[in-house]
This record gives sequence, structure tokens and C-alpha cells, in this order.
Amino acid sequence: MRDNIILEMKGITKTFPGVKALENVNLKVRKGEIHALCGENGAGKSTLMKVLSGVYGYGSYDGDIIFEGQTCQFRNIKDSEELGIVIIHQELALIPYLSIAENIFLGNERKKGGVIDWNETMQRTRELLDKVGLSEPPGTLVTNIGVGKQQLVEIAKAFSKRVKLLILDEPTAALNEDDSENLLELLLGFKSQGISCIIISHKLNEIAKVADSVTILRDGQTIETLDMKKDAVTEDRIISGMVGRDLTHRYPQRTPRIGDVTLEIRDWNVYHEQHADRKMIHNANLNVRRGEIVGIAGLMGSGRTELAMSIFGRSYGKNISGTIIKDGKEIRNNNVTQAIDNGFAYVTEDRKHYGLVLMDDIKRNISLTGLERLSRGTVVNEHEEVLVAEDMRKRMKIKTPSILQKTGNLSGGNQQKVVLGKWIFSNPDILILDEPTRGIDVGAKYEIYTIINQLADEGKSIIVISSELPEILGICDRIYVMNAGQITGEVTREEATQEKLMTYMTRDKAKV
Repeated sequence: MRDNIILEMKGITKTFPGVKALENVNLKVRKGEIHALCGENGAGKSTLMKVLSGVYGYGSYDGDIIFEGQTCQFRNIKDSEELGIVIIHQELALIPYLSIAENIFLGNERKKGGVIDWNETMQRTRELLDKVGLSEPPGTLVTNIGVGKQQLVEIAKAFSKRVKLLILDEPTAALNEDDSENLLELLLGFKSQGISCIIISHKLNEIAKVADSVTILRDGQTIETLDMKKDAVTEDRIISGMVGRDLTHRYPQRTPRIGDVTLEIRDWNVYHEQHADRKMIHNANLNVRRGEIVGIAGLMGSGRTELAMSIFGRSYGKNISGTIIKDGKEIRNNNVTQAIDNGFAYVTEDRKHYGLVLMDDIKRNISLTGLERLSRGTVVNEHEEVLVAEDMRKRMKIKTPSILQKTGNLSGGNQQKVVLGKWIFSNPDILILDEPTRGIDVGAKYEIYTIINQLADEGKSIIVISSELPEILGICDRIYVMNAGQITGEVTREEATQEKLMTYMTRDKAKV
């Protein structure tokens, strides 16, 4: 019934220089439903939502937006918010050193006579926090709460604007399982209140749990819209629509060829960077063999990233002690340059802030770790740089019209491939991958798993940190488990199960 449609987007076409991001896309959302938007990275999901919310204003695209029966011409986000359309982007837009209350009402201040009414601000903040199930005091600085709670603050901020249609772009990408579960329950609660939601997610199990409908985009075009109940939709059915083919296996087949121990970490201890009395890593011991993929599993806050960064040139931590042994000899990684010279590479979990120069092109990003190999004195041989970048573009299957494309204009999956390409060019012996597939689609994940397998087959020693247990189980030969800064268990691929890993992940102390 048309009366039940709150949003219709008709024939949306959006072009960037050299790229048609959307072509004749159509979308209908019913009142009070959770509508999932699926597709590979670069399929156009985020672009479509930016058109809807006014980030890309009227006149910059072709097509029509009809909201509550009225054709809309949003020039900016403020226009769409006034009608009750609120978008929460994948990168949260909170200001760390303002309080929760100040963030919620920033630009929408509660005022009396031109002066902020702090009593009303605090009272309204408490009401909004109650609504999203967050018990933090309104005066708490955002920098002092975790990512899961920050996501709830963003949603509370949306409710301060009387939201009718809430758009969430990868809302659980950076959340642990408990926080993800709480957020999904919250969305179901909003649905019961008649609020419509559009959720972009690569986590198909979450879509199966909460979505009423799913629209699949591929290469900037609408493929189909499925009713999750009537059409008996499975994860494999969604994947087939996303990638245009059936994926027989989520993880590529591999026969490991494992050699001698390449890396050994002994009695590794790390203290917090700001709080000198807070120990982050306690007597960690691990090893990795040539051609082996070793996983590190653990809940958020377990110390996985702190361990990896402290090993990689002491990028994190203070008062670090312990021993690093590579190929049977003790070495020192006192800084990042020394770590790279010793054959280490670290692919960060935060590619946008620490992995890439988003304003620079693909060519320069890839060559950054090996400029000395491309230089004569202080001059970079640009012809060689182009050849290296073009070779890496083909090897990594980076989807781009040119290696001169700005990295910031690439999809998340292609950005991740650039980060991998950058570190592969440094020709490391030991490659540490921190959440290598976070926020990317199932097709791009498969391609990255294939690259990881190829590197292992070349004799590289690889450490993979991941919050997704199926991923750890699917690609790793051996798995260490962490909790509260300690390694609490070690299991082989053959004996590993999700239940066993979760048992180790919730242990208080390491098994001795």
C-alpha cells in the first residue's frame, strides 16, 4: 500500500569525476520498518544515503526524493533533519573533549533569551540517554566513554531532532558482540515505536536478525529488494545478489606449508601511555612460524592492538620490557623505522587515520614504505614509482580508474587493499594485520583472505587480529586468545571452536 511508504527514491543518478557512483537507483522504505541496504564496497550504499540526507545537495544528482508523500529538495543536512531524517555515519561525528550533553545539543542548543539553559539541557539529555539505555552522567566527556557508548550518544543526538527515519551506516563495525547485540535490540525497540530505520551493514547475521526488507546494490545499480520473511532470504541469497555469483566457500581453501619459527616474543610487558601504573600487557609469550597464519582473538579491550603496536616499533605503550627474537637472534624494535628495517609491517585497524594519506593518490600511498628503493639520492624516480603502483593495483585487484585517484575517494575495501599493498611493497618477513576486513563486504573479504594466503605461501609469517571469530577460525593455522592483557589460551585450527575461544576470552587469568 502506497500510504505505508515513508520514503521513495526514484531514478537516483550521481556522478563523480570519472566515476558513475549511482545509476537509476530506486528505493522504497515503509513506515516503522528496518530496511537493510547491502552491497559490496563501492556499490553506492553510502553515496545513496548521502544523497538522501543532503550531504550531496539537490542539483548535484538526478532523480527524486519523496518523503511522506512530498517531493524534497534537500540542499544540506539541516534541511533533511528538519523533516526528521537523521544519518549516523560510520565515522562518528562527536567532539571528544565536549560532554555528552554538549555533543547532543551542539547546533541545536536549549536556550532562554539567547543564553544556554543548562538545566533544560541536562534534563533533556538524561531523558534521551534513558531512551537509548545509556546510564552515563550528561556531563561526562565523550573521550572518557567507549565506542559502543559513543554510538548510543549519536543515536540520542538523533532523537533530540525528533527523528522519523534513522539511517545508520555500519553501526556495529567497531563494536564488540555485546555492544552490537544491545544496539540491534535498541533498533527493534525503535521499530515498535513506529520509527523507520535504514541500516547499512556487511554483517549479514545482523541483517537476518533485525531487517524486514533488504535492498541490494551492485556497481551503483539496484539489483533487487527482498522481503526477509516472504522470500525466505538466506545469507547466501544476499551474497549472490551482492557479488553477482555464488560463493561456495566464505574462506579460500589452503594447504599450509609451515616452516621454522621466525618470530618469538618472550615475557612481554607494556604499561599504559598516560597512566604509568596501569599494566596493559602481562608477560605475553607467543611465536609465529614461516608460512603460518596465527590469529589473536579477544574481546575489545583485551589488549590485542596494544600488544601488536608495542611489538611494531613501540608504537604504543610505556616501560615496555621483554624480548623479541627473529630467526633465532634477539633484535630491538625501538621505533617504527627500526621495526620496518627488521622486516616487520603493521596494518592498522584504523586505515583512515593511521593507514593512509587520504588526500594523496594511490601511487604515493603505496610507495610510502619503500621510497628509498625508488630514489636516487633525494629524488624519487617517478617512472619506477608508477610501475610499482600499477603492479600493486593489479596484484591487489584495486578497483579504480587510475593510480592517480585520491585514496579518500575509494571504497573501504579498496582502501584496505591499498594499505595492504603499501606494506607488501616494503617486503616484510612478518606481517601484523589488525582487523584487516573491518567494514568491508563479503566479496572484498574473500579477495583479502586470498592475498593473505598467497603471502603465507610465499613464506611470510602472518599475525591476524580479528573480532570476528568465524574469520579467525576460517583463515588461521593457530590461535592465541587474550583477555585483560594476558594470553589465556593457545589452540590449533583442528581443536578450535567458537565455544572454546569464548571460554578463553572470558578467563580471568592465563592457564598455567
